[in-house]
Amino acid sequence: MVENRTLGDRLVNALFYLFLTLVGLLCLLPIVHILAVSLSSKSASSGNMVSLWPIDFTLASYYTVMSSTAFVRAIGVSVVRVLLGTGLNLALIILCAYPLSRTAKEFKGRNVFMWLFVFAMLFNGGLIPWYLNCLDLGLRDNIWALVLPGVVQIWSILLTMNFFRELPRELDEAAIIDGATHWDLLFRIYLPMSLPVLATVILFAMVGHWNAWFDGMVLINNSALVPLQTYMRRIVILGDTVSMLSRFDASLEEMLNFSDRSLKAAQIFIATLPILVTYPFLQRYFIHGIRLGAIKG
Repeated sequence: MVENRTLGDRLVNALFYLFLTLVGLLCLLPIVHILAVSLSSKSASSGNMVSLWPIDFTLASYYTVMSSTAFVRAIGVSVVRVLLGTGLNLALIILCAYPLSRTAKEFKGRNVFMWLFVFAMLFNGGLIPWYLNCLDLGLRDNIWALVLPGVVQIWSILLTMNFFRELPRELDEAAIIDGATHWDLLFRIYLPMSLPVLATVILFAMVGHWNAWFDGMVLINNSALVPLQTYMRRIVILGDTVSMLSRFDASLEEMLNFSDRSLKAAQIFIATLPILVTYPFLQRYFIHGIRLGAIKG
């Protein structure tokens, strides 16, 4: 059926698209500016002459940053954290969401666990008990300190649970008649049909682990285990970028090609690049997974 739109409808749509375009530009232009500053010469970046296009194009800031042992090591810690943390998050999300997607008749303790999860999501014990608990569990100055405190992502569990509950129950009945167990239902029916919501919770977990900085600041004293965002915070707060890069073998000619501002810009852009690259591949599943996973309670 062809929908007849009035002039008012078209005007509202045009204003809506204009608004979304402005919001998109507000999100995109700061990234473009940071990239332009990182690719500009020392005089241009220090003098605040760079807007959205590099002046006196140079890659000196990136060469310096990527030759820094501390910065590359922080990237490595964050990569390990993302891989390990996202894997554990996904495993617990699936193993918790599946039994909670059953009815109270099938899983007699379902309502009790649901209330516990909801209560834990709405209320936390506070910063000091959280910190003392981490110390008691030995979560200090090791990679597990960055992974285990947030290993149970309750919002993602509820999202996945609601998605599972939307799947046709006739599939369960047919599989059970054929002798399938709950493990068969989970791995052969539910997971293959749950790609949108799995992509959504994976994206949540990856972004959360990659952007986390507070736990690294509180629980990590060993500089070799500092994640990237905690390292970046120290760079931005302390401001002494050149000394923190631990690169004292740069020649005078190299030092003339970059400034403290361009070095910061290069590190910020590198830190945001993995999420910028990953998100487009998962975007087509993201909205679909959110929509379907938020239908039921």
